[in-house]
Amino acid sequence: MMKSRRILLWSLTTIIILTGAVFGVWRILCAATYEGEPCRIYIPSGATAAAVRDTLTANLGAYGAKVARLWELQDGDAARSRGSYVAEPGMQALTLSRAIVRGSETPIRFTFNNMRTFGQLAARAGSRFEADSAAFAAAADSVFGTAGYTPEQYAAAVLPDTYEFYWTADPALVLQTMLNYRDDFWTESRRAAADSLGLTPVDVAVIASIVEEETNKTDERGAVARLYINRLQRDMPLQADPTVKFALGDFGLRRITGSHLSVDSPYNTYRNEGLPPGPIRIAEASTLDAVLSAPVHNYLYMCARPDFSGYHDFAADYNRHRINAARYHRALAARGL
Repeated sequence: MMKSRRILLWSLTTIIILTGAVFGVWRILCAATYEGEPCRIYIPSGATAAAVRDTLTANLGAYGAKVARLWELQDGDAARSRGSYVAEPGMQALTLSRAIVRGSETPIRFTFNNMRTFGQLAARAGSRFEADSAAFAAAADSVFGTAGYTPEQYAAAVLPDTYEFYWTADPALVLQTMLNYRDDFWTESRRAAADSLGLTPVDVAVIASIVEEETNKTDERGAVARLYINRLQRDMPLQADPTVKFALGDFGLRRITGSHLSVDSPYNTYRNEGLPPGPIRIAEASTLDAVLSAPVHNYLYMCARPDFSGYHDFAADYNRHRINAARYHRALAARGL
């Protein structure tokens, strides 16, 4: 009888000690805090439990090892944990491990601007999301194509800005979100303004893209836009040098010569009347507004100023334009250009 009691007491004591030890270890693991700089980790599709542990330890050191252990103790599943997470200074290991166990990702901020083609945008997206650029290109055919855009017009379906997504976001969701943002921009009043100019929203995006290539002076963009609107309304060729550069794939050209003007491309606005088939860059929302509110004037020609200030001299007749162009070419020659 006494022996049985001693065994029972010993067993209870052992259980209490072990429980206390486990609880103590758990508290130590949970209380660990991250002391480094903000660090984003990625758990891709197909990752194994070992890969999750290795990723946490490799990126977060001893703290990461504690997070990995807590993740395991909470029955972490690699498939469910797929995603991207950020360890912030002072974050407890339990907090991060729980987020990974639940698959509660930390959003990423996706910013793009100063891009000419949708292909460049797809490449940038492929470097920021789990999906690659090919997946974004394929999604564009579905999302934008269904919305009525041709591949040449994809650059008109998005607006440069900063967006927030999850790293694992489906490319179709990303592009649909951008398209919705673009559609929200095109309010009834903006559509009415475009219609009053005889333009569609895509037409406005095309003109805006040319304007941005012509000048980086925001206070001049409205005047440049009106010049091209004037040409369209008079059934004159746009004769926009940036469209020739786009056709040639060389935006570094300083002088457009006769050989350049002969390029056989629908983007060559010296050989083709009207607007090119799509934008030659992804235009900013502010430039779209500059087109819609372009100040009325009678200019039909423009030429870079010879002071290389980035501004342009405008002319309503060709003779005045020839004088302006001659001054500019003399300035180029003086610089050996």
